[in-house]
Amino acid sequence: MVQFTGLSAFPLTPLVDDRVDESAFIRLVQRLAAAGVDSITALGSTGSYVYLSAEERTRVGQLAVEHAAGIPVFVGIGALRTSHVLAHAAAAERAGAAGVLLAPASYQPLTDEDVFELFRTVTEHTRLPVIVYDNPATTHFTFTLDLYARLSQLPGVASIKIPGVPADPEEARTHVERIREVIPERVTVGVSGDRFGAAGLNAGCDAWYSVFGGTLPEPALAITRAAQNGRAADAQAKSERFDPLWELFGEFGSFRTIAALAEQLGLATRHCTPLPIIGLTEPQRARLAAALDRIGIHA
Repeated sequence: MVQFTGLSAFPLTPLVDDRVDESAFIRLVQRLAAAGVDSITALGSTGSYVYLSAEERTRVGQLAVEHAAGIPVFVGIGALRTSHVLAHAAAAERAGAAGVLLAPASYQPLTDEDVFELFRTVTEHTRLPVIVYDNPATTHFTFTLDLYARLSQLPGVASIKIPGVPADPEEARTHVERIREVIPERVTVGVSGDRFGAAGLNAGCDAWYSVFGGTLPEPALAITRAAQNGRAADAQAKSERFDPLWELFGEFGSFRTIAALAEQLGLATRHCTPLPIIGLTEPQRARLAAALDRIGIHA
């Protein structure tokens, strides 16, 4: 049985000349497999799922599974229309994915009922376990505790990816406990927002859904294992080492920042993001280089 726990690493889907750079994507996945992450989530927000065609998404899912060396692969299936979501879920099943990640993507604002019906429909049409992707920064939809509770009763829902936790450790623990009070024990809680990875795990989250881990898996694993082994202060200290990077995530967004980081490390070609996203400017790239130098990360 697939465990939705530990570090789930979210790799980029790099592009070159407006096409998926399959070689770069394969290298990123192999890098994660070699590091021993607990799972790999392809086609998350930093995996550019909304910018890719159905054919490109299918191919990326296949490549992720093929090169993950047996590590469970979760595949993002969010789309504007439910019929398209179902098609992506079916493609993920055929590729051999171990689960799917579903964000309520939309152009028109969604209601709680819209979102509930989306998840109900998907869980009725796929055998794969579903991760609820709560990411208001990109979807502009905010989940409530009541909606968490309703969705977690659907038999196919296996995990809820929350957007972050309060900075104060006690407030963070209370926040996670409030979520646990309304969901079944079988449904895990995973923190996202990489600045909050250590804090979320220390507060009792089961998983860290990590963009950072998709490019720099070793330090992300070190943070995860420290928290899992009860070394809360160590986990937090390991995370604080990357404060210069977290600051840039907050200022420029994790997607643009991690894409520029992958480019600087030689893991992707320059301008690997899908247009119209042009990535970081030259002055911003210089700030990233300075931050990485302070952290001690070099190509």
